[in-house]
Amino acid sequence: MPDNQSTAIGLRPESLGLASIVFFVVAAAAPLTAIVGAAPLAFALGNGAGAPSAYIFAGLTYLVFAAGFTAMSRHVGSAGAFYVFVSHGLGKSWGAAAGAITLLTYIEIQIAVYAFFGVVVAGIGESAGIRLPWWVWAAICMVVIDFFATRNIEFSGKVLGVCMIGEVTVLAILDVMILLQGGGPEGIGFTSFAPHTVFSTGLGVSLLFAVASFIGFEATVIFAEEAKDPRRTIPAATYMAVIAITVFYAFSAWCMVVAYGPSSIRDVANGDLANLFTNTAAARVGDWLKLAMTALLITSLFAAALSFQNTISRYLFALGRDGLLPKALGSTDPVHRSPRLACRSYTIAALLFIGVAVALHLDPYTILYSWLAAASALGILIVQLLVCVAIVRFFGADRRGTTVWQSRFSPILSIIGLGGFLLLALTNLSLLTGDDTWKVWLIPCAFVVVGLLGWWRSRQVEINVANSLASPAGE
Repeated sequence: MPDNQSTAIGLRPESLGLASIVFFVVAAAAPLTAIVGAAPLAFALGNGAGAPSAYIFAGLTYLVFAAGFTAMSRHVGSAGAFYVFVSHGLGKSWGAAAGAITLLTYIEIQIAVYAFFGVVVAGIGESAGIRLPWWVWAAICMVVIDFFATRNIEFSGKVLGVCMIGEVTVLAILDVMILLQGGGPEGIGFTSFAPHTVFSTGLGVSLLFAVASFIGFEATVIFAEEAKDPRRTIPAATYMAVIAITVFYAFSAWCMVVAYGPSSIRDVANGDLANLFTNTAAARVGDWLKLAMTALLITSLFAAALSFQNTISRYLFALGRDGLLPKALGSTDPVHRSPRLACRSYTIAALLFIGVAVALHLDPYTILYSWLAAASALGILIVQLLVCVAIVRFFGADRRGTTVWQSRFSPILSIIGLGGFLLLALTNLSLLTGDDTWKVWLIPCAFVVVGLLGWWRSRQVEINVANSLASPAGE
């Protein structure tokens, strides 16, 4: 167990520059995984050729959100991010509830990534003659991730940068080649952005897939305590990350529409959901790009898992430091200044969770990946709405030098937009999970229960503090 000295040391300040923070955020979005995995579903189940517009709508919503979010970050930036924001705006009990929901959300998305990683690598390994079950590969990934995440945070930033550059490069090569070859049978056009295409049946479903692609962009604030010049770096990193994700995803999805034509993309995607992008890469560029894309899909999942591990460990660190979880979790490694115990504790818990899933014979893709990914999209929207309300309350009595746009219009418009996304998620839970039974409603119920537990824990801590101050020993 770390000693008091390690608890007092804290995280390493001035460790991350602008580029490293952007890498963390974009890596968590997993560009290759998000495009290869989600875009075909948006084409098939959403508004077809209009799917690229969904990324633009989601991106614009988060740019509006970022105005108030980054303005408040200048006053309350911390490893606890959303938890700390809600605590300052709505009170400690609401903050604890938001922190509990956020922690559950990120645990769900990371377990989903681990399961998907195990399935992908097991398939590749089997084709190479290495027959190991998916959970073995997932466990190996967890151990490696733990090693990286307990080192200096700057080290993780460099690893994520390399992974991100690789996956963005292969997608960019495919996009450029599609355009250089004149597109597909209908040429190069912009039908994807025409109103009648954008607002066709299924736009709501495409929006949900797009919103899920932005999970993790709060990492800019999570690393505020470790950033160089956080008052300048955090806002810049937030805007750069959101713009980069929006532009790249919308562009790549549009190029795929161009490759097959707006009138055909829905049917093509329905016939090849799993391999639409890799097969297109082979046909348009060559088998070497398909192989590179498949290999980099593994590094994309690894990068996402590493980014989420750093996020989760810092949430545990912040909650432990504030006494909502065991105080020991709020300690840091004296050498690397990383939240080592928080990170290691979560790794052990994740390994145990995977073990239970295997014992219960839960399918890694249809259950772990599909359900947990859908749950995480719902959870992050709930917390982001709480943050918007917290921003309004925080700047209510004193604008603290912000503009009316930052302190009022930005969070209020975000409440409208994110509230709409949340309603879409709730009404499409069956589609997102692939299960049309009553069991899908266990997902929102779980967030309510976890939020109430966070609220209750905060009240207990406040009572204990009050009692200690009132007792003779506290005098």
